[in-house]
Amino acid sequence: MFVRKTRLLTPGPTPLYPPALHAMMAADIHHRTQDFVGLYKKTVRDLKEVMGTSYDVVPLVASGTGAMEASVSNLFRRGDRVIVLSAGKFGERWVQIAEAFGLQPIVLKAPYGEVVSPAQVEAALGEPGVRGVFLQASETSTGAQHDVEAIGKLVSRTEAILVVDAITGLGTMPLDIHGWGLDVVIGGSQKAFMIPPGLAFLSISPKAWKHAESCDLPHFYFDLKKEAKNALEGQSSWTPSTALLLSLSAALDYIKSLGMANLIRNAQLLARATREAVTVLGLKLFAASSPCSAVTAVCAPEGMDSGVIVKEFRERFGAIIANGQGSMKGKIFRIAHLGYFDFADLFAVIAELELILAGRGLPVEFGAGVAAVQKVYAEAAMPREAVGA
Repeated sequence: MFVRKTRLLTPGPTPLYPPALHAMMAADIHHRTQDFVGLYKKTVRDLKEVMGTSYDVVPLVASGTGAMEASVSNLFRRGDRVIVLSAGKFGERWVQIAEAFGLQPIVLKAPYGEVVSPAQVEAALGEPGVRGVFLQASETSTGAQHDVEAIGKLVSRTEAILVVDAITGLGTMPLDIHGWGLDVVIGGSQKAFMIPPGLAFLSISPKAWKHAESCDLPHFYFDLKKEAKNALEGQSSWTPSTALLLSLSAALDYIKSLGMANLIRNAQLLARATREAVTVLGLKLFAASSPCSAVTAVCAPEGMDSGVIVKEFRERFGAIIANGQGSMKGKIFRIAHLGYFDFADLFAVIAELELILAGRGLPVEFGAGVAAVQKVYAEAAMPREAVGA
């Protein structure tokens, strides 16, 4: 129609929390002043609180991939044997990073849409000399999530350390860093933390720091020991992104006011409602057996390229959803749930999907998908007597 708003509905970048966006306007503070020291210490302290850890947390000016690289280059030795769980495009990235630094990855593969089982990891841990395990908490290229708890507890009984890409896992699924034995947990700013891309952060356990003592891999800008030491003084090693730190601080205040558990519950409810809605509309879920709460991956109707649906969302409604990646391009489309999303967003998305499918000649009962979302909302948020009315 005539007025059309752009709505970002991808698994990263995600919609910005308005006060966090406004906070960036105060970025004209020098990074070697007491004003910055206070900001940096508060941000690190708040990151620890929302992540639920007393371990060191190190922010980096980078995308999440920078923190992935740093976890390899700072904690391992050339030739180390490591287990890599590869169940999508981001698992494949772990393999590429490990190989780039001369590690010897034992790659445990699962078909796209599925995940590597704890039993497979347990068997691989029996291999001699394994010093690390790398996995995605949620693999947003496919919409699936690993059993981080079970795998963490398996790895914790060995000399290996567990490195978790939780870039889309933080804020969408429980992650008990201490209780599950998660040695390195990586997050990114543009996901559930609701601010622009450009910041990554990672928690580092004492067991992981012990690994770092024998590291012989080159690193300079991403020097985790140096960053952790400087963070104690409220400083970053290099020129920081002051604007993004201000933004992150505001977003963390919001997350603390919500409670991390409620942020996770929000994503879980949106994901459940989306799965139920698309199923009612006759569509198939791509990762039906182990779906994540960061994003729902939906198979395109038979004979239709998913890019058509992505294009219709953008051109007809100004809604930006994600196509599949790599070999999945054209086969699936993905609707995100992490961060600053609410049920009003989802009511609109599913209504738009109904119109798109109907416009392409598919049999659609208008309102059926939306009703499925409404039912999930009513059961979760409305008084019991109102739901039964």
